Amino acid sequence: MLVKTFGAAVTGIDAITITIEVNVTRGIRFFLVGLPDNAVKESQQRIESVFKELGHKWPGKRIVVNMAPADTRKEGSAYDLPIAVGVLAADEQIIGNRISDFMLMGELSLDGSVHPIKGALPIALKARSDGFKGFIVPKKNAREAAVVKGLDVYGVESFNEVVDFLTGRLDLKPEVVDTEAEFLKEQSRSEIDFADVKGQESVKRALEVAAAGGHNIIMVGSPGSGKSMLAKRIPTILPPLSLDEALETTKIHSVAGKLSGNTSLLTRRPFRSPHHSISDIALVGGGSYPQPGEISLSHNGVLFLDELPEFKRSVLEVMRQPLEDRTISISRARFTVDYPASFMMVASMNPCPCGFYNHPEKQCVCAGGVVQKYLSRISGPLLDRIDIHIEVVPVPFEKLDGQKPAESSELVRQRVIKARRIQSERFKKFPDVHCNAQMNTKLLARFAAPDEGGRGILKNAMEKLDFSARAYDRILKVARTIADLEGTEKVEAYHVAEAVQYRNLDRAGWAG
Repeated sequence: MLVKTFGAAVTGIDAITITIEVNVTRGIRFFLVGLPDNAVKESQQRIESVFKELGHKWPGKRIVVNMAPADTRKEGSAYDLPIAVGVLAADEQIIGNRISDFMLMGELSLDGSVHPIKGALPIALKARSDGFKGFIVPKKNAREAAVVKGLDVYGVESFNEVVDFLTGRLDLKPEVVDTEAEFLKEQSRSEIDFADVKGQESVKRALEVAAAGGHNIIMVGSPGSGKSMLAKRIPTILPPLSLDEALETTKIHSVAGKLSGNTSLLTRRPFRSPHHSISDIALVGGGSYPQPGEISLSHNGVLFLDELPEFKRSVLEVMRQPLEDRTISISRARFTVDYPASFMMVASMNPCPCGFYNHPEKQCVCAGGVVQKYLSRISGPLLDRIDIHIEVVPVPFEKLDGQKPAESSELVRQRVIKARRIQSERFKKFPDVHCNAQMNTKLLARFAAPDEGGRGILKNAMEKLDFSARAYDRILKVARTIADLEGTEKVEAYHVAEAVQYRNLDRAGWAG
């Protein structure tokens, strides 16, 4: 007898429906075809053990399992459940009238329990778009999949639950998640705040400008000056995730298997901080069976690279294309996978190997030329993609000991949200541009042309401070954001003047 069950394969952050055809006829062999990997091929041993443990009969016949489309690679153990159900139905041990109404995915343990899978959210979205009535999924993935409206999601803990439900002996209740209520409830909760940071007003201002325009930023300062503390608080001043952004971000984390069992939807912007020993593939994604890297996991959030010069040169260089295109394409011989990578890069570094170059009190002990050599570990093309460079000076005792409260993240966030709304209105006719940092040369000429005073300041800066040509566009982008924070239509001289201050690493002689 021929029976069809349905599962899905995840490619990138989207899913493809897989039809699993099971045919049981005379014979004694088991055939699994349709480009399965080793984990899928091993499902026979797991399913046989489950049948024996739970009292089902393994057919002593010829079993052919075809996974279509045959040219799509099937990976992982999540196909155990639809294959097992298909074998039972094809051997007529259960009546399979309801099987075609559901998509099934889950890994089986030898005792019949169902283990969680990766990519439950994109699979649920695909099940809804294909018109399935429901999605049967491991219990730990149920809340994640139940975010999808218009699809009944049933969380199960054992194989027998699935069998009893499909045969009508058990009535399972679909998982219910009030997506909007949870989203609004968790959106603004944070344990850290800008008010925790004493002093550093100029750096906070630079971070506010960076958040308002989506600009990449690098902080240069001696150890203990507060670079990491400031960076960790940047997500608290970014605009809250929209529901669409939250779904897209959750899909990426679902595919990577980074969601916990009680998480239905990511409601806060991601903050990823990989160690400087990270490999190229771990940062940008890839592998034999491509998975999202840190830059995709930080999509719609912040990627913090602490001690930037300590990262391997090859690791930093592979970031150049994603920073420009905001997507990462991973190509293999048979296929190409695209992952989104629209993130705000925040980097920090010591000014020199000893850490005390330009320190107001401590003496730098680095030999001549070492400071410039240390800075040159960051290539010009990468530095070109960082709009704001800011020095972080250690906070004096008087400010650390002061009782004056600092401005909270919520107050800063409201100004950032206001500036982002102005940009959304400005770029509504340009679907690929969402913030000032994404403007090209034509848009700069149209929206960020400074007045006469601003042109004069920019001309003097280029000549006297020996700014490179690459700094020109960056200064205009940042000046446009500063004007947006003030609600000013024109880019004026003082906007350009402030933007010029945020190009420390471009100044001739900065590193001796």
